Amino acid sequence: MTEARKKWIREQARFQGIFDRKIYKESMFGKKIPLSSSMIYEEEKVFTEQIFETEFSSRQTIRLEEELAGYMGVKYAVALNSGQAALHLALKVAAEKLYGSSTGILTPDGLRGGSLYGKRVFCSDLTTFDMVNPIVFEGGAPVFIDSSEDTDWSMDPEVLELAFERYPDVKIVVMNHVYGFPGQALKIRQICHEHDALLVECAGEAIGAEYLVEEGETEGGIWEKTGTLGDYCVLDFGRGRMIGQSGGAFLTKDYYASEKVRYWASGAKAATFWNQHEELGYSCLMDEFVAAVLRGQLMHIDDIIEKKKQIYDRYVEKLDESIACVIPVQDGTKPNYWITAMTCESNIQFMETRSDRQYTYEDIHGTAAPMEICEALDAFNAESRPVYKPMSMQPVFRNNEHFTLDGPWRMYENFRNDTFWPRCDMAKQYYESGLCLPSDAGMTEEEQDRIIEIICACYDRADLERVAWV
Repeated sequence: MTEARKKWIREQARFQGIFDRKIYKESMFGKKIPLSSSMIYEEEKVFTEQIFETEFSSRQTIRLEEELAGYMGVKYAVALNSGQAALHLALKVAAEKLYGSSTGILTPDGLRGGSLYGKRVFCSDLTTFDMVNPIVFEGGAPVFIDSSEDTDWSMDPEVLELAFERYPDVKIVVMNHVYGFPGQALKIRQICHEHDALLVECAGEAIGAEYLVEEGETEGGIWEKTGTLGDYCVLDFGRGRMIGQSGGAFLTKDYYASEKVRYWASGAKAATFWNQHEELGYSCLMDEFVAAVLRGQLMHIDDIIEKKKQIYDRYVEKLDESIACVIPVQDGTKPNYWITAMTCESNIQFMETRSDRQYTYEDIHGTAAPMEICEALDAFNAESRPVYKPMSMQPVFRNNEHFTLDGPWRMYENFRNDTFWPRCDMAKQYYESGLCLPSDAGMTEEEQDRIIEIICACYDRADLERVAWV
């Protein structure tokens, strides 16, 4: 968006008076309010200096693996250079366990396919590209499972059941926890067990979030961290996550799986004096400096979660349900509140159209479109984003299977038609009506009040009080 358009938005009458000129000289935030950024702590400096003091032998990566495993409640952790690498190796070790080989099979044309060649893999539709890429890298065909309605935005167990009815031979399910709010992993795990399938749990968005797994006799019941319910767990420490700026991790309770992943990640070198390789390997172990930073941030993760929760609660308190429906918290869960997302609600339908690369919306009194709010926040120097575009809507995956409560798209003879609209497609609805609100742990209450005012002003309702002053 150009600076001229930003200025034009700021000068609109509905936004006047939000910023006190005595405090904000330019009627906007003086510094960028990020969507989410990693906090910096003194311990990171201490651990980084230890690397130099010990001449790069401080074993920061090993210590991080021990601390991660202890915090998450699993036996083994392998620190890697990205979450995508962790998922890639998790799929390879799952393929080895299920199909007997992690090196792939010979294809009809005589070439070697990936370890998932010719296999379908069920995965969440409302997710990031990094969660799907490794399936394709290994020759698999991702089959997208729609999101739940009302309880959470993650994979719908009922839709997963429908998918298994259609393809009972599928043996791998990959699920995520959208924006740090735990999905229905207990139900999904049970479904996987009934079909002898392995569950790969991508908990990068939800590190520190918890499930109530058993009410029990003890006060509060028994809680477990997200990432402990799947057969294998993947963490992502990329830019903007709860902790970290890069890196990932593979977690498991299986010793063999952890050692095999470490073997592949370190180049798959055989135990010989010379460099001998009997399998394809990778170079994707975590760097010592990245591990040092993550160790420092992991020590403060509970404080970060508490700050994120306060931001979420304030949005819920200040944003009226008649204009915004904030992503819900499922019973029996404790989210980490990584990103607070909302859907635009109004008794007046907003008008917004999105193509693959462009969007348009109409400025209608009494309602607001998601991209209208995103533009307004950007004009005042606050970052927001649309909700994930579902993988089933991505041009590269348009011919892949996609299940909703209506069943698979392919059962409809007109599914290839651009105007075809399934009756129930929650991931698409969240994308078209939702946006991610500024949720940075370093944001002050004053700054969040201004953001809430901007959102409310976008609806341009004469009878709507400015909630930040209440």
